[in-house]
Formats: sequence, structure tokens, C-alpha cells
Amino acid sequence: MRKIKLKIGNKIFGGFLLLIILFVVNAGIVFYTGNNIDRVVNKNSEVIQPSKEAINDFILLVTRSKMLITNWVYLQSNTDDKEALKDIHNFEYPELDERLSNLKTEWESDSMVMLLDSAQTEFEKMLEIEKEVMSQLVTFENYEDPITKFLGEDAIDSQIIPLAASINTILEDVALRQQKITEEASEELQSSVDQLRNITILLGVIIVIIGLLSAYIMTRSITKPINYIKDVVVKLGKGELVDDQGRKFNNDEIGEMAVAMDNLIQGLRSTTLFAENIGKGQYDSEFEPLSEQDVLGNALIEMRNNLARVAEEDKKRNWSTEGLAKFGDILRQNNDNIAKLSDDIIRNLVKYLEANQGGLYIIEEDAGGEQFMSLTACYAWDKKKYVDQKVFKGEGLAGQVWQEQDSIYLTDVPDNYIKITSGLGDANPRSILIVPLKVNEEIYGVVEVASFKAFDESEIDFVEKIAESIASTVSSVKINAKTQKLLEESQEMTEQMRSQEEEMRQNMEELQATQEEMQRGQSEAENTMDAINQSVAMAEFDAEGKITNANQNFLDMMGYFKDELVGENHRILVHKDDKSSDSNKQLWRDLLGGVTVKGEYRRIDKSGNILYTRENYAPIKNRDGSVSKVMLFASDITQFKEAIS
Repeated sequence: MRKIKLKIGNKIFGGFLLLIILFVVNAGIVFYTGNNIDRVVNKNSEVIQPSKEAINDFILLVTRSKMLITNWVYLQSNTDDKEALKDIHNFEYPELDERLSNLKTEWESDSMVMLLDSAQTEFEKMLEIEKEVMSQLVTFENYEDPITKFLGEDAIDSQIIPLAASINTILEDVALRQQKITEEASEELQSSVDQLRNITILLGVIIVIIGLLSAYIMTRSITKPINYIKDVVVKLGKGELVDDQGRKFNNDEIGEMAVAMDNLIQGLRSTTLFAENIGKGQYDSEFEPLSEQDVLGNALIEMRNNLARVAEEDKKRNWSTEGLAKFGDILRQNNDNIAKLSDDIIRNLVKYLEANQGGLYIIEEDAGGEQFMSLTACYAWDKKKYVDQKVFKGEGLAGQVWQEQDSIYLTDVPDNYIKITSGLGDANPRSILIVPLKVNEEIYGVVEVASFKAFDESEIDFVEKIAESIASTVSSVKINAKTQKLLEESQEMTEQMRSQEEEMRQNMEELQATQEEMQRGQSEAENTMDAINQSVAMAEFDAEGKITNANQNFLDMMGYFKDELVGENHRILVHKDDKSSDSNKQLWRDLLGGVTVKGEYRRIDKSGNILYTRENYAPIKNRDGSVSKVMLFASDITQFKEAIS
């Protein structure tokens, strides 16, 4: 009977198959237990915990609502609490109601749902009572009305507080039941976790034992042939490319490994030669990787491509740097003559780009101040073409570049746009590049270049940088020309100013006399105002009755500091019994109507003491007749009044 031969792969497969089976069993148990844990966790995170938080939020909302409606009734000026109560009615409770409605559908206890529905019904009844109280206590007059105030207080004591207590009792019952559900879920989760841990430990021990046995068996069957291959790999690790020693192996995995090792050595020899060619700068050397998965070979090819690309980029960068330096010299040498500067720039630019034709436009102004571009220089086939051409903003591609202040690069040139002419004929260019001469967001012209070849991105960037330098130079030339013109005009104006100097001197003497007279009048007016300010109490009000200024006499009389009064309304000085009287309202109606008002009034100072004053109100009008402010002149007659009484 022939003995069955097991290959290394079969042995390894058998051992790993057994481990995989145990792993699958373990994974199935873990998956089942994990699903149970996920179910408990999801229920806890999606229903139980949110329900607990929502019930607690409901209890807090009831307490806050009771507190805020109480503050509404007893604290008239607490606007923050009033706004908070409105938010509860308009936003917080509707949002909480929606949350509870979504959660109740997941509850398993119908009694909890009924209790929560009962609490919501009671709370909505409580909100209706609050709305009625809120609608009754709105204005200052509502709070001053004792009946309205009493009804609000009675609603708090007899309805809202009992309702809040009843609702909280129901919600606390619901919260206790929910707490019990939470504890049960936690116990179930802990039980599942303990079960999963025990099963995992048991299966892990079994897998370790079987793995050790499989490793021992496979090690005895493959260690000896592997040692040979190990020696070859060690030498390769030291950089030695060894020759095949002619050792034969059976037609199994070990033999395949030996063949693969030989192929690897041959491939490394080819890779070494390719790397040496790259080091010499021969980036066009051909190399075939061992396979699509040959990491080293593909990495070397990628390195060759990257080095070639870097070399090309360095070449372009050096070309751009040399060009910028060259055109910098041109701009420095001819920065006082735009015509010669334009001619040198366009001739050298066309040649440096290896283009075929170019033109330079500069912005000028006619006698009427209208701007246009003039073709100051053009270059084609080494022959200068003097063309009298004007371009206005938005006219043609050059005018469009001027208007949009952005470059245009065309590779699909219309047949009738431009022709490049030579002694043998003419033809359409392949590409057109038009770049604005722009610096500091201001346009000074455009440069246009045509070529039979396409411009790459580095060449376009180069032209745009050159265009900025040209614009800067053109700007300097124009500024110098304008400065010279202004200098000449300044000299002419100097002569005119000399003839006018004597006349101005005479006018200054007359003006000085007038100013002295005005100063005397102003001094008298200021002395008069100081005398009035020191003798009587005086205050200023704006058209809305707010105090804008007050002298020291007025502040002493009323017992205030200035910063305490400025910005306050006239009512701060009025006795509380007179604030809502018709006479006080009529006073300001008359003043805003432009009527001067005088009389004796009862006032109250900072300490609450009653003063009697004699007051004169004088409205100050604008040019359109409207009252801009009101002046008050007052004197204290309290002692006189008390002596009479």
C-alpha cells in the first residue's frame, strides 16, 4: 500500500484549518453574546438612559416653571425670568414633549406611559393657568392694580403650586420605576460580559494548546530544508549575490522557493546595474521589474522618474531665474524712456520664450481724459513692425485682459485673429498668451505673445512675473514724468503767488481786525453765560426729556452727582404723585411745540425730600423749526413755601 504524501502546504493548512474552526466557533459565540450585549447597550443608550434624562428634565422644568411664574407675579422688573418662562412655553416644553412622545413608544410598561400622560396633562393645565396670569400682568399699570395682582398671587397659591406638587409626585414615581429598569438592564449587561469573558478564556487556552502542537509537528518537517535557504538569504542580507550551488530539492514548496531565490538573485543583478545607470544620470535607461509586485524594481523606476522630473524642474527654475535677472537689467537700463524700454522688452521676451511674435500695449489718456491702450512696441520674425493701433477697455482680447485684470491663454486660436508671417508665407499660431501689466491692483498695459508651440505653466508664470516688473517700471517712469510736469507747473504758480502775496497780506490785516472784534463779542457772551451759570440752577434736556447736562447749582439743589443725572429722564425729578398727571404731560407737549413754560413745581431730590422750585423752560429750535433741546432755569423756593404754610 502506497504511503500518502502530505505537502508542507497541506500540513500547514490542516493545522490552521483546525485553528480556524476553533476560531469560527469562538467568533460565533462572541458574536451571539456580543449581539446580546449590543441589544442591551443600545436599549440602554437609546431608550432607558434618554428616558431617565427626559423624566429628570421634566421634573426640573416643572420646578423652574413654578419658580418663574412666581417671579413673574412678585418681581415686575425681572425681565430675564420672564423671557425664560416664555421660552419654557414656546420652546422647551414642546421639545421635551416631542422627546417623551418618541420615547414612550419604546416603553414596555403601559402603567408608566399612563402615569407620564397624566403628568403631561396636569402640566399642560398648569401652563394654561400660567398663560392667563402672564396675560394679566404685562404693563406697569397691571402690577399697580391691586385686584389684578391679587388674582395672580391667588392663582400661584391655589392652583399652580398644588399642581406642581402633584406633577412632581407622579414624575418621581415614574423616575423610580425607570431607575429600576435601568438597574435591571445594567445587571443583564454585566451577566453577558462575564459569560463572554469566561468563554473567551476557555477557547483561548484550547487554541494555544493546539497551536503549540501544530507548530511542533510542522517545525520537524520543514526546518532542515529551510536552513539551506536561510544560508542563502543571510548572504543576500550582507549584500552578496551568491551563485547556485546545484543542490536539488523535491518538487514541492521548498523547490519552488529555491527557484524563486535564483530568480531573485538574477533580478538583483539587473536592479544593481539599473541603479548604477541612475547614479550616472542616465535617466533614459530601460529596466524591467521582476513582476508588477516587485517593490524594489518599481521603487527604482519611480525614483528614476522623480529624479528626471526634479532635473527638469531645476532646468525650468534656472531658466526662470536667469530670465528674471536678464529682464531686471533691461528694466534698470531703460527706465527713463518708455518707447525704448518697450522695444527692448518685447524683442528679448519673444526670443527668450522661443516664441514667434509679440506686442506691448501701454495705457494712455487723450485730451478728454479717456483711457486707451497704445501698441508701443511689437516684434515678429526678427523684424520690427510699427503699427499705429489703439485698444479701448473691453475691446478685443487685449481690452478684455485690461478690463478683467487677469491673464488669457488660448490654444484654440481663431483663424482670423492673427497671422505669423515669414518669407515663405503665413500661418495661424498654435497659442496666444496675453498678460496684464499689473502692480498693486493697478493696470498699466498688457503684453501679448504668439507662438507655434504651446506655453507650459512655468513659462506662463515667468511672463506674469516679468509683467509685474514691467508694470512697476512703467509706473515709475510715468510718476517721474508727472513729477517733472508738476515741477514746471509749480514754478509757474510760484510766480503767480508772488504777485498775489501783497493782496493776501492786505486781506489778512482786515481779517485780523474782524477776528479781534469777534473775540471781544465772544468774551462778553461767555462772561454773561458764566454769570447766569453761577447765579441760577440750570439743566439741559433733549427732545425725549432726557437730561444731557446740568450745572453745579442744579446738582447741589437736587443732591445728585452729574454722572448720576445725565441720561436720566425728566421724570426722575418729578414727585411720584405728579408723574402720571396731565399737567406733567402737557408741560412736554408745550415744550416740544416750541412754547416757553414757566411756573412753580413740586420736585423730589436724590434723598426723596420734597422741594418746591420756580422753573423756566426754554425750547431751543433747529433751523427747520423742530425742538433740538430744552433749557431749564430753576430756583429753590422751598423755604418760602414753608414760611407761607
